[in-house]
Amino acid sequence: MVAEIIINLSAKQLNKTYDYLIPDSILNEIKIGSRVIVPFGKTKQEEGFVLNVKNNSKYANKEIIKIEDNILTEENIELAKLMSRRYFCNISECVKLMLPPGNITKDFSKRVKDKTANFVYLKKEPAEIEFLIETNKIKTEKQIRVLKFLLQNEGITIPDLALITETSSSVIKTLENKGYIELVEEKIERNPFINKNIKRDKALELTLEQQNTYNKIKDSEYKEFLIYGITGSRKNRDLFTVNRKCNKKRKNCNCFSTRNFAYTTNGR
Repeated sequence: MVAEIIINLSAKQLNKTYDYLIPDSILNEIKIGSRVIVPFGKTKQEEGFVLNVKNNSKYANKEIIKIEDNILTEENIELAKLMSRRYFCNISECVKLMLPPGNITKDFSKRVKDKTANFVYLKKEPAEIEFLIETNKIKTEKQIRVLKFLLQNEGITIPDLALITETSSSVIKTLENKGYIELVEEKIERNPFINKNIKRDKALELTLEQQNTYNKIKDSEYKEFLIYGITGSRKNRDLFTVNRKCNKKRKNCNCFSTRNFAYTTNGR
């Protein structure tokens, strides 16, 4: 198998893919969007992104050294390709825009690490735990309290488990040592908006002059328009805001799409 890779460099002449052989050891891991380290030039190693995977290539004579991560998706890569064509820039520059903050630097040691925590799960079957409690094989009240809670609520962090069951981490550790529970390190998904109340923007009201312009464009038979106006007069924002209303009233209306709506600000 062969991977088409874009090198993570900004030089224009490198805005093309290079074919690399995929070692058998990473064949099941690699995919479109993988960030990899590859040999580049005579002695250098460079970071790159997998844009495609194919069966063979006559140009592939070097192997991928390793996978760094699979942080990107195939959809990210397709969007980067589209942006590169539209804005005439390197694909690698667009790909970097898809990376989460703190993951852009090539120095792996300086990247933001995923936050992880130990989550508690039952190591024995629920029926066996219930049997051990009923037959007094487990006698400590605090241990029983923890196990009964886990029968209904597995996958909870140690601090939360200790707080809810009014026990301590030492009780949980004892249950782990006895083989009743196990601790699994998992990634914590962080949501930056969880405690934020973000209000939706309200539709802007057009001035009389803007409304007249909008009406003329809306009723026109032409598909492209050039609007003259003063810089900062909100031609773009206001007219696109009104067009959202137009979309509701006229099905498939595309009066002011970015494809057929042009404007300029030359001070007139």
